[in-house]
Amino acid sequence: MRASRSLSRVALLAARTPALAGARSLSAKPVRLSEEEITSLTPAGWTTVEGREAIERKFQFADFSEAWAFMSRSALAAEEMCHHPEWFNVYNTVHVTLATHDCSGLSKNDMELAARMNKFAGSA
Repeated sequence: MRASRSLSRVALLAARTPALAGARSLSAKPVRLSEEEITSLTPAGWTTVEGREAIERKFQFADFSEAWAFMSRSALAAEEMCHHPEWFNVYNTVHVTLATHDCSGLSKNDMELAARMNKFAGSA
């Protein structure tokens, strides 16, 4: 019984969040950002990954249901953008790494998805 209530809560949270509202498809041919662009465009809370051209952030939520709802919203946005994160989830924590394989570095797609994830997490 408890599991079905949790799943219902996740479904309700995901349904109430217009993940795709105002969304747009990003460039099919991403351009690698310069160091200056990376510095100026990286959203709050995100840091560069040591030894790799990528950005990362760890999100913490009240519980697993909230973490899962965040991942659901983010997955819908990522799918719409055709730009998918590397992520890892344990209970209430979601660790996300973003990079653009098509340009072997960071692109505006990474910055856009990071900003949207911040918004979904309530930290934008």
